[in-house]
Amino acid sequence: YGGSIMYGEYKGKRMTVQDIFEAIGARNAGRIDDKELHAVECAACPVEGACGGQFTANTMATAFAMLGISPMGFNDVPAPDPHKEEIAFQTGRLAMDVLRKGLTPRQIMTKKAFYNSIAGVMATGGSTNAVLHLLAVAKDAGVTLTIDEFDRISRKTPLLADMKPWGNFTAPEMYDAGGMGVVAQRLMAAGLLNENEPTVTGRTIGEEARAARETPGQKVIHGLDAPIKPEGGLVILRGNLAPDGCVAKVSGQKRDTHRGPARVFDREEDAFAAVKAGRIKPNDVVVIRWEGPKGGPGMREMLHVTGAIQGAGLGETVALMTDGRFSGATHGFMIGHVAPEAAEGGPIAALKTGDVVVVDIKKRRLDVELSAAEIKKRLKAVKRPKPRYTSGVMAKYARLVSSASDGAVTG
Repeated sequence: YGGSIMYGEYKGKRMTVQDIFEAIGARNAGRIDDKELHAVECAACPVEGACGGQFTANTMATAFAMLGISPMGFNDVPAPDPHKEEIAFQTGRLAMDVLRKGLTPRQIMTKKAFYNSIAGVMATGGSTNAVLHLLAVAKDAGVTLTIDEFDRISRKTPLLADMKPWGNFTAPEMYDAGGMGVVAQRLMAAGLLNENEPTVTGRTIGEEARAARETPGQKVIHGLDAPIKPEGGLVILRGNLAPDGCVAKVSGQKRDTHRGPARVFDREEDAFAAVKAGRIKPNDVVVIRWEGPKGGPGMREMLHVTGAIQGAGLGETVALMTDGRFSGATHGFMIGHVAPEAAEGGPIAALKTGDVVVVDIKKRRLDVELSAAEIKKRLKAVKRPKPRYTSGVMAKYARLVSSASDGAVTG
């Protein structure tokens, strides 16, 4: 893994690429001017590296360390850090050792190893994309994994790492605090780590965790006696809008429920234009559909819309649901991967602007206040949008790809 970017600074605040998208939303809402937007753009990405919070890149880097297929601690090192060259050398040497030993990925990626990986994602408030990616990796590894297992692990895994996009710290600060090995130590102490699982180094994940060193006085990784939240950062919801499930990030969310009128859009651009024009109001539920694996096709991330919502000052009052996915930089009351998607005849296709949508995190529910008969009636009358592709790779992908709840895989 190439490593995280270092954070930038502007007006005493640590900046990441997330701040650019939210600044665009703030500019559209008239809360800042072009000069300040430009200053944020210049400050947010000072050097090379992946996005600097617990966004998708760093989430998957930590997930693979917990899975055992990346050496613990290697992925924590930021991209411009002087130690990165030594890490690269050690990685090459390790690759040759693994080759000589005949160690294969499937020997490491066991069912329990995936449970370790999921626990790491939950404890660090990781990206919703981890659900898609780990489901897909598990399928290739020959391991049966379901979205319900993510929720089961989330319910018993405390949220420990105070990281952006919703928290206070960046990935380089996580590294300075002691890195993912310290999180693994915490999980092992709580009985939440399958410590005897093998890793690519030849040591067990428990041995790797014991070798980690926590920086005295660090504030990034909370102790088990003072978790940020008692449960993990991602939850799986079901209901009459998502019979096959959906994913919500709740890491920094203060609300457990939301009830409001749907504002329905059939593509991301239309939703973004509505936010930009000030047509989205407090308590609304922004619905973006026909953006799933088949409908997109390709399941675009809704970062422009979610960033605009945050930038407009609506992050604490508006909810968003989509059969598409999110950037790891997304935060707020955002629900993605709604399945079945609209293109597969899912209930999300039956929604109309004004319908009342209810989200209940504790009950793990996503519903619309409509009868089953009304939903069925509406679905029969749905007019599918014209396919964006009728030939070529994207058309073939749309025909082959599975539901997001199965990892959106093609094989």
